[in-house]
Amino acid sequence: MDHWQNHAACKDMDPELFFLDNPNDNCEAMITCREQCPVRMECLVFAIEHKIEHGVWGGCGVRARRRIKRRGREVA
Repeated sequence: MDHWQNHAACKDMDPELFFLDNPNDNCEAMITCREQCPVRMECLVFAIEHKIEHGVWGGCGVRARRRIKRRGREVA
């Protein structure tokens, strides 16, 4: 089966770019996700479902993923 991670824009990038202490919207990881990644949503859902507490996933840092998760509970 072809996994979404095989199509990620970051698959050949240095993983350290995605695990900075304080990533911001202009860091290389965020820009890559936002502008180049065809599987951004799959990545984001994976991080939220697996409660990943570190790094940039789907173009979002930890705080943004927490906000998304809270909003989901409010809607439910």
